[in-house]
Amino acid sequence: MALKRRIVVVGLGSIGRRHARLLAEREDTAVEWCEPSEEARAGAQKDLPVPTVIHTSFEEMLATRPQMVVLATPHHCHAEQACAALGANIHVLCEKPLSDTLETARAIVAAAARSKGVLAVGFQLHFHPALRRIHHAIRSGELGSIHHIHCRVGTYVTLVNSRTRYQQDMRGALFLDYAHQPDILFWWLGKAPQGIYAAGGQGGNLPLQSNPNFASVTCDYEGPLISTIHLNYLQAPERHEYEIVGDRGWMIFDHNTGILRVGQDNGKVPEATLFPAERDSLYRLEHQAFFEAAAGLRSPESSASEAIVSMAVIEAALHSLELRKRVPITFAAT
Repeated sequence: MALKRRIVVVGLGSIGRRHARLLAEREDTAVEWCEPSEEARAGAQKDLPVPTVIHTSFEEMLATRPQMVVLATPHHCHAEQACAALGANIHVLCEKPLSDTLETARAIVAAAARSKGVLAVGFQLHFHPALRRIHHAIRSGELGSIHHIHCRVGTYVTLVNSRTRYQQDMRGALFLDYAHQPDILFWWLGKAPQGIYAAGGQGGNLPLQSNPNFASVTCDYEGPLISTIHLNYLQAPERHEYEIVGDRGWMIFDHNTGILRVGQDNGKVPEATLFPAERDSLYRLEHQAFFEAAAGLRSPESSASEAIVSMAVIEAALHSLELRKRVPITFAAT
């Protein structure tokens, strides 16, 4: 029998526990944990299959040379940990966002370029069947020329479910937590914006807060195209929606209901299709794609050089929010 691949889940918060639980289902992996917090380890041991090996130090774990690590640690830990693992030629699946700043994200890109290990970034929404359907419609020209895309996420429950309440102190936590949205825009369109204008603030008489806790971001591009992203930590129940407008048709997807509506300039009544997608299934697909990339069977679904686009948008949005003016994006996507 082939030896199982050693994979270490680093960080046992809610996302780390999901990774650990789903990876433990696989017959081709030997899952280990790495978590310095005794409280987090104890909580995970109550809910999950307990692995044979549990590490309490990232550095000591890395010295054992596992084949793969999943980084489900706080945003500010990603750069140091990803660079160290890649420096040891270990394959890395790093949860989104790539890092907490554009500068440290660039360090990860450089480390990935030098490493024999594969780096994939955890944008598991790439595997959602409805979002893949939209990707195909945009890239194939089904909707004609695309001129506007709107993303909307409003979710107070993110603050409720946060174990550490880091959002109340971290600069731009709202943007970092929802790095999915600028990433999806780049994935769909295949090009990065040229400039960003953001407006927002902190409001609401709610016990859990973040600054900002609501914001709207407008991205402009070369040619007649804009995209907009609205994010808030205010709405309950949550909303999560996308609208794509082309000169030959449109699509609207409600992530919470799974319903995708499509209208086209053919005189037909708009169609509605249900795309059920259970969250665990997206992570299973993400894991499989990561394993295949590590084996050289495919490219990473979200590479470092692609994931840094969302970091550039976030950094520009934060600057725009502070300066109250449009901020250009000066980096070149690689």
